[in-house]
Amino acid sequence: MRGHFRGARILKVVAVVAVAAAALGFGVMLLWNSLTVDLFGWHKISFFQAIGILILSRVLFGGFHGGGGRMHFRQRMMERYEKMTPEEREKFRQGMRCGHRPSAGPEAAV
Repeated sequence: MRGHFRGARILKVVAVVAVAAAALGFGVMLLWNSLTVDLFGWHKISFFQAIGILILSRVLFGGFHGGGGRMHFRQRMMERYEKMTPEEREKFRQGMRCGHRPSAGPEAAV
């Protein structure tokens, strides 16, 4: 019975990914055909060409991370923080005040 639920979950994920890809491809196609044709005189593109543009932009620019890049950055920062000495950690915390620049002390406010 448990395998049945896993299969249903996989089908749902595949369906959501397919619908999202279709929506993104359709959106790119509409934007391209409504903007570039009028602005630059370029040719209209098909749905599959729009999907190709999405894939190409992913390859060239590394987009569509969905938060994975932020998690990798956070993990790297935590590893660096763990390797710091207590003095380095305190200095780091002083420099990381949200919305505030680290100051050199009261004499800096002249």
